[in-house]
Amino acid sequence: MKRDERQQAIMDMLVADGEVSLDALAERFAVSRMTVHRDLDDLETAGLLRKIRGGATIRAGTRFESDFRFRERRDLAAKAAMTDAALRLVEPGMTVMVNDGSMAATLGLRLVERRPLNVITNNAAVIDGLRAAPGITLIALGGVYSIKFNAYLGKVTDDALADLRADLAFVSAPAVAGVDVFHMDDDVVRTKRAMIANAAAAVLLVNHARFGRSALHRFARLPEFAQVITDTDPGAEARAALDAAGVRLTLADTERATE
Repeated sequence: MKRDERQQAIMDMLVADGEVSLDALAERFAVSRMTVHRDLDDLETAGLLRKIRGGATIRAGTRFESDFRFRERRDLAAKAAMTDAALRLVEPGMTVMVNDGSMAATLGLRLVERRPLNVITNNAAVIDGLRAAPGITLIALGGVYSIKFNAYLGKVTDDALADLRADLAFVSAPAVAGVDVFHMDDDVVRTKRAMIANAAAAVLLVNHARFGRSALHRFARLPEFAQVITDTDPGAEARAALDAAGVRLTLADTERATE
């Protein structure tokens, strides 16, 4: 197997399992541990994975979020359930902001179900999906394109947001600890903050597995959100933090079950 093919196979394993061990990779591809180390170094340099002791992961860490191209293929049922819950908050005629991220992309593409709407976004997947959608006035935020986040970021993006206002901002996050909400990239953080500040109400979308984690930058606190939507019960500690913050928690799997 050629190096490129082997590295693609490693990423496919990571998408499926989230984490792989060095020994398992060496056995799977019948190569030396040193060869696997070199493959992992290449993929880490490209920003596609994070090396850990004895292997690699695409799970978020203090300074790492996996590439959008792999995140969009994970947790599809959870994203669909959270999207169903989020859409109940959207009324025709609203102006809605949608940030970067694979969860936000799933929601953004289904906003056509609530048209007519004005949609403001820096999420390239949403821009591509809604650019010709009838009943959608799409305001695409410019900026520097990031392939890792599949989004437009930076000063141009934030300057454009400064002059815009929305009824709702849907903001996603890879980490929530206590009452603090985190992300590992400073450009992403600035854009999320601007969306929260320029919307009448902000809604946090976060997978239950992301509670109890932190990352490099704190970009918000739970009381800044009108509601938090997650896929299933995040646990007693997370529920207690949300209760203390006075923020409504919506469990998407419960809402689906009662429909």
